[in-house]
Amino acid sequence: MIKKQLSYLISPEDAGQTVEQFLRKKGYSHRLVVHLRNTPLGLSIGKETAYTSHMLKPGEILLVTLKEEENSEHIVPTRLPLSIAYEDEDILVVNKAPGMPIHPSQGHFENTLANAVAWYYQSLGESFVYRAINRLDRDTSGLLIIAKHMLSACVLSDQMVKRQIHREYRAIVCGQTPEYGLIDQPIGRAPGSTVLRRIDWEEGEAARTHFWRLSYDEKRDLSYIRLSLETGRTHQIRVHMASIGHPLPGDFLYHPDCRWISPQPLHSYRLDFIHPVSGRELSFTAPLPEDMASLVPYIHRSPLG
Repeated sequence: MIKKQLSYLISPEDAGQTVEQFLRKKGYSHRLVVHLRNTPLGLSIGKETAYTSHMLKPGEILLVTLKEEENSEHIVPTRLPLSIAYEDEDILVVNKAPGMPIHPSQGHFENTLANAVAWYYQSLGESFVYRAINRLDRDTSGLLIIAKHMLSACVLSDQMVKRQIHREYRAIVCGQTPEYGLIDQPIGRAPGSTVLRRIDWEEGEAARTHFWRLSYDEKRDLSYIRLSLETGRTHQIRVHMASIGHPLPGDFLYHPDCRWISPQPLHSYRLDFIHPVSGRELSFTAPLPEDMASLVPYIHRSPLG
């Protein structure tokens, strides 16, 4: 099934490159170029197949046809709430609810974001391959990008690796944090656990988290903070904030104190990135979930808020 077609008019500046060189500069991975080369008329000029070694000439029109031969049939379409922040023919940006896993796993076969997206595509009569670009923990809410075809997935994944997707979070943490802080501590897996993470100076992976205090509730001893990540380690914010004595309340793994809120109040608030096809700069924000929003006004009314 044809998922996407793109045409490129070759300019004098583009001429003299091979098809592969031209596409690689457009963000196509080597793997995707090979896939297109092996797809009948995946690459064409006029009505003829264009070989990846073909030297491009000014005025030629290179047609790229992206086809989806597979479908995420193992993901069961399930009618679940799906909040769409933005959609076009290349990407889908959703505002994930807290408590919803991203991928099906043992014990979570039909209650995940993947199931909700599968239902959405089924209702539109479209084929579906699930490609989530950024990851969020089950209990973390907020913005997440889903690529709608191979090129979008390729370009956005490369942006993630190069840290070109700016992610900003909001969280409520215990205690009064400094006005600003940088946590630069490596994170690794806790011994004997496949889930827990910890600060690990010997075998952990580099992790850097910036945070800013937005306000403080003296009565409840809670801070409302903004966070920005330089890396994307599993449980990074939760582990880092706990390591400096400011854990997230209601975090069943690292601070299971549910007096004020549960699960942990962590929200993917803002995403800034370059559109994978058009090259436009995109920026999205998502409102806090109700449980966090109901607590934040109390924090903002504090003497130091």
